[in-house]
Amino acid sequence: MVTAEAGPARHSASAWAPLRTAVYRNLWLALLAANIGTWMQTVGAQWLLIHHSNASTLVALVQTASLLPVLLLALPAGVLADSFDRRHLLIAVQLFLVAVAAALTLLTVTDRMPPALLLTLTFAFGVGQALTLPAWAAVIPELVPQDQLRAASALGSISVNMARAVGPAVAGVLIARTGVAPVFALNAVAFLIFTYALARWRPGNARAVEVPERFTAALRAGSRYVRHSPTVRRLLRRALVFVIPASSLWALLPLVASRRLGLSSGGYGLLLAALGVGAIAGGLLLAVIRTRLSANQLLFIAGVLFTVALTVVATVQVVPLVLLALLPAGLAWVTVLANVNAEMQVFLPSWVRARGLAVYQVFFAGGQAVGAFVWGLVADLAGLVTAFLAAAVFMLVGTVTSRIWPLPDLPTVDRDPAAYWPQLHLAHEPGPRVGPVLVMVQYTVRPERTQPFLAAMDLVRGARQRTGAMRWGLFRPAEVTDRFVEVYLVPSWDEHLRQHGGRLTSEDRQAEERARELTDGDLEVRHLVPAAAGPTLNDDREAV
Repeated sequence: MVTAEAGPARHSASAWAPLRTAVYRNLWLALLAANIGTWMQTVGAQWLLIHHSNASTLVALVQTASLLPVLLLALPAGVLADSFDRRHLLIAVQLFLVAVAAALTLLTVTDRMPPALLLTLTFAFGVGQALTLPAWAAVIPELVPQDQLRAASALGSISVNMARAVGPAVAGVLIARTGVAPVFALNAVAFLIFTYALARWRPGNARAVEVPERFTAALRAGSRYVRHSPTVRRLLRRALVFVIPASSLWALLPLVASRRLGLSSGGYGLLLAALGVGAIAGGLLLAVIRTRLSANQLLFIAGVLFTVALTVVATVQVVPLVLLALLPAGLAWVTVLANVNAEMQVFLPSWVRARGLAVYQVFFAGGQAVGAFVWGLVADLAGLVTAFLAAAVFMLVGTVTSRIWPLPDLPTVDRDPAAYWPQLHLAHEPGPRVGPVLVMVQYTVRPERTQPFLAAMDLVRGARQRTGAMRWGLFRPAEVTDRFVEVYLVPSWDEHLRQHGGRLTSEDRQAEERARELTDGDLEVRHLVPAAAGPTLNDDREAV
């Protein structure tokens, strides 16, 4: 699929309100077709391998091959999406996906599709998805008004899960009647539709970037933001402890269908459709349920439901009962991932949104890829029942940890840029690539305010490191009792200017104001740049 799981609407905007915008509606429908095509391809690829020796591992590797590129390439893809024209990037990537789907079709028709080649082309398809995900997620705020972002996120979830319900069912019927090749061909057509919709879209306002960031600098800036954001780290952790055990269901369900339930490809499609129907119901009900339960209560209930579903799939061989168990499993899947993704999309500031969402995709896809491989090996070595019961135990343990690592309680926050630092008055203007830059800020603090000031500066440290500082320190001269000197190192003058002009948020401003209230007099700020000659601090090992 080519879009991330997304979350429910919390505000007054209707869940369907974004579809009133023609551009968003056209792209959403085209993306739905692409998602359906992707699920059809997944079913086709897995069914080609179902009768090979070591089928448990090979079938699980289809999911690994499709998701591993996201793990490897999502963050670079986020940098590209933050640095270049997202529409042009999306069009180019969709054309590449059309070519991969066409190759799959031709090789399958001519019976030249050994498992290794199938997995290689599946990996190539995953590369295209990895490049698409951050760009599409970052485009959504350009398509709908700010107050409809959560509703658009909910529609993204509905699109994914409608595709999950429809795609496998259609693929199962086609495979039973005509074989796998037509499934791959329809996937190529679906991505042509999405390409056409993107080509027709003409953005009203081009994104303005004063000085484009260099690729490596942008990559490091995105990683630095995530590393120093406790909220983002908490969201990522919660996604991971759910996705790893949950991936067993997606990876091994074809084997449950064929070996334990004796179903054909059509029956397998029916099982996936049950998951998809449950997920769609979850997406539609989330807005209502959230008015009665907190996000962490939903997280706990979803984990218990998925644990029960894994246990039923492992121990029951009655098709109707398995179908009934898969419905709440789909609902639980959407409940957890939709909440996490929605919080990420709302919390991340605009300058790093694509990169932050790319990191989320790394955890989401990486957890599925690694989990699918592990559960496939367990199934080969110890059997399907053991694999599912082990996954159920891990899911239950992860659910209990929601009491230790709950989802953060994020109120409505303004994540727009807050350019509140004073204008620089310099004797000479450094070039944008000059660096590193050492910034020194001197504070005067009465002795009785020292402890509150230190606590306030801890929040300032987080803001500095999220927005560009490689190193940060707070010192006090030994000669006096009322002075503190903040020192932080920024990679380049360009990166420091971005701190001045767009990376800081209202939350960062509040942190600085809390510290400033505890000081006396004016702050003394100095910017130290490398001299024309002599040694400089060139890497983190030499930094302050």
